[in-house]
Parts: sequence; structure tokens; C-alpha cells
Amino acid sequence: MSHVSGIHHVTAYAHDPQENIDFYTGVLGLRLVKQTVLFNNPSKVFRGPTMYHFYYADGTGTPGSVITFKPHHSIQKGEVGRGQATATAFTIPDGSVDYWVDRLDGFDEVSLYPVTERFGRTVIQFQDHDGQPLELITGESDVEPWEEGPVPAEHALRGFHGVTIQPHNPRLTAEVLELMGYQRIDTEPTPQDGDWMRYRVEDGANHGEYIDLYTEPNMHEGSWGYGTVHHVAFRVADDDQQMALRQRLRDAGHRPTSMKDRNYFHSIYFREPNGVNFEIATDPPGFLHDEPVEELGETLMLPPFLRDRREEVEETLADITTP
Repeated sequence: MSHVSGIHHVTAYAHDPQENIDFYTGVLGLRLVKQTVLFNNPSKVFRGPTMYHFYYADGTGTPGSVITFKPHHSIQKGEVGRGQATATAFTIPDGSVDYWVDRLDGFDEVSLYPVTERFGRTVIQFQDHDGQPLELITGESDVEPWEEGPVPAEHALRGFHGVTIQPHNPRLTAEVLELMGYQRIDTEPTPQDGDWMRYRVEDGANHGEYIDLYTEPNMHEGSWGYGTVHHVAFRVADDDQQMALRQRLRDAGHRPTSMKDRNYFHSIYFREPNGVNFEIATDPPGFLHDEPVEELGETLMLPPFLRDRREEVEETLADITTP
């Protein structure tokens, strides 16, 4: 039976394109593997502001290492809260905790919290310049670090550890995760009267394999805007597996979209019962099909329906400097 093999990517909102690039490449040491724009319907793309869409990852854009952002000054400030994916966690080596605490503490734009533990792993919690919650969690990963950024390779991020979701009703979210191939592997209460439930995908890759459900009775409602996650994308091997999973979701009463061609993967979308936006994305064709690996992220890449309008598109976008 077809199921997902972990997280494919996480997409969030941001405020300023240049600040976003500077933080995720200059502070976290990720590689900008793709700069493009939102893939809207051609008839609608110029009705509002044209937005960049940035993809940051390891050196090649391995699924399960990719965090993407939609940055624009017109986006309102969001509020992280219940009914959202609330934190994105990357894996770091066991011996890199002190390095990252010292590094993050040296940047004024970072809000750093005391180091803690969860499910036996060390967790560094912090927020980026937009208030986006992020975590670095110790563990093993098969993702090779990006070696040409400002972070030494021995300490560099190694793809996703997982994502935290704060649902209204965790049972309903858990049912969807189990439908996609996840199993609950652990629970952990906290002193703040909240509870953690950890889910791991069966037979997945050795990265991006965890989803944590966190329930806190007094947590406020989240609202969309910069500093919040737009959706969590789960990976499947190909179109056939995606369609099989789409049918299973439909049979269970969910309403996934038709397939959308995102140029670097094919996607379907649906909202799980608590309103969190989920995507199912294919591994192919990947980020190398329109740029050589040594030139990833250096050029604005446009979808086919916008390539003959490059000058028009570029005039609507903010000037940026890439690494």
C-alpha cells in the first residue's frame, strides 16, 4: 500500500526577500537552491503583487531538506498558534549544540531560548528575524551537509528532523497521519500541562521522518502571515503513488485537489480536519532539471508560462543580492 516517506518540504511566509536570503544562507548556512516566483494561473499572476518563491536546502535540494518562503512586503504579520504547523526542526550532529548556541546568540535578529530536551534529544529553540519558530535537534541523518556556506561542514544542518503541529483535536490529525503511513512511537507530558505525541513514518528516509503533535489547552489561535508556516509537504516517490494516496484520502472523506505541476515536483493539497494545509509532493523531477548543480539558485527561474514575460516579471520584483 502506497504511503508517504517523510517530509518533502515546508513552505512559510516571510516579509523582506533580502532579509530572508541573508538569514537562511548567512545565519543557518543553507544553500539557496532555487529562486523563482509563485506559480499562479497565468491569467491571475499580475492581478496582485508578484512574489518571489525561494527554496533553501542542502547542496542539491534533497527532498526532506527543503524549506521554502514566499516573501513580500505586502504580507501581514502572522501569529503562531493552534491550528498550525508551529515549528520546523532541522537535524544537527550530537556534538554541535554548543557551536549553534554560540552562533545563534551572536545574531541580534535571533530570539534564542534555553536549550531543552524532547524524547531524549537535545533541542535548540529559536525564532528567525520574522518570528518564525525553528528548532535544531540532535540526531542521525543521511543528508550530506552543504559545505560551501558559512557554517563548517561538521556542524552544518542535515535536513529536517521533523515538524511540530498544534491541532485543535490531535486525534483527528493523528488519523490523517496514520492514513498516510505514520505510526505513533512515543508520548511525553510537559511541566506546562501540554502533551507531545511523536509520529514516525514507516520505512521512510533517515531524515524528515517525524511529526510531533503538541497540545496546550490555553494556546491561542494562529493567524496566517509572515513568520508562520503555509503548508507542510510530504513526499512520495512518483505520480502513481501520489494518485493512489489521493484516492485513499478521498475514500476517507478528505478533499485533495487535482495534481498541480510545480515544475520541480507534482503536488496535491488538502486541509486536514484541524485546518492545517498538507501537500503531497513527488520526488521527481527535482531541482536539477533546469539548472546545473554548480549554478543552483543563481538565476531567477520562471515556469514555462512566464518565460516569455521575463522582463515584465522582473520589473515587479524587489532587487536582491544572492550568495
